[in-house]
Amino acid sequence: MTDLFSPSAREEALDIYRKMTLIRQSQEKIISEYHKDEIKTPVHLGIGLEGVSVGVAQCLPPNSRAFGQLRNHGQYLAMTGETDSFFGELYGKVTGTGGGKAGSMHLSAPDSGLMSNSGIVSSTIALAVGSGLAAKYLGTDVITVAMFGDAAVEEGEFWESLNFACLHGLRVMFVCEDNDVAIYTTGAERRGFDSIIGAVKGFNCYTFEGDGTDVRAVIPLAQQAVDMMIRDPKPAFMSFTWFRLLDHVGVGKDFGVSFRPIPTDEEIKAADPVYKYEQYLIGEGHAPAALQSVRDEMGDQIESSVARAIAAGYPGETELYQGVFA
Repeated sequence: MTDLFSPSAREEALDIYRKMTLIRQSQEKIISEYHKDEIKTPVHLGIGLEGVSVGVAQCLPPNSRAFGQLRNHGQYLAMTGETDSFFGELYGKVTGTGGGKAGSMHLSAPDSGLMSNSGIVSSTIALAVGSGLAAKYLGTDVITVAMFGDAAVEEGEFWESLNFACLHGLRVMFVCEDNDVAIYTTGAERRGFDSIIGAVKGFNCYTFEGDGTDVRAVIPLAQQAVDMMIRDPKPAFMSFTWFRLLDHVGVGKDFGVSFRPIPTDEEIKAADPVYKYEQYLIGEGHAPAALQSVRDEMGDQIESSVARAIAAGYPGETELYQGVFA
């Protein structure tokens, strides 16, 4: 395979690995803790999605705004690097991103550019377009990204948002995290068109597609999209394939039923962005001990955050009336 991305510095390469490892180990920690019934929210885990989450975040300019969807852990951790508020929210505590009231599907970090997430399919796409319109109105070059699953393209809100963004030449990056499945239904069973990218190409926007399981393939495409939008303002649509290792919701797996067969170990490795990037780094001369040091560092951070979340308090009656709008 062509080497699409070579980090210019060893520290940059390790920074990418650090972010991917933080996401993976955070989700593995959720899996190990979930049976204790202390995590007070449903979870939609993105093991296998780390390459897209980190690859896109790595290319966003500092003043960018981002919106996402229910499978948002990777996006949040890639953009913030913090786990205290992350786990605080999962445990339903006042230290969480939403004070313990928002839950896993509604993480946000406006100070880091992550404006909103939602459990309603495609619902934040229009918000991202509104952000893009505001940037144009104010005369800025702010980039806005909307990240969503492939099922969102079957919602009218997606097509209306894409059409409006194209019509008005907005700097909005539409990122489709395409695992070709919506809960337990494949794309071929849901869509009346052959391919998402083919349907989008009729719009006045830049289009890209790539392998989301390889962060070295995601980064150059995302960077190219950002550069093109800055030079010539109009939206970019990006479709990245990935493999959902776990069930749609929860910490279990859905293999072995009629829905989809059990993958082999080799198939899992071929779709694992963390494993693939780790092998690349070793091949480039990074010492396994250095990578283990990164894993240990991230593990310590996660353990400390979980301990603080468990020790924190639950929201009380006063907090119930805060942050509520009608």
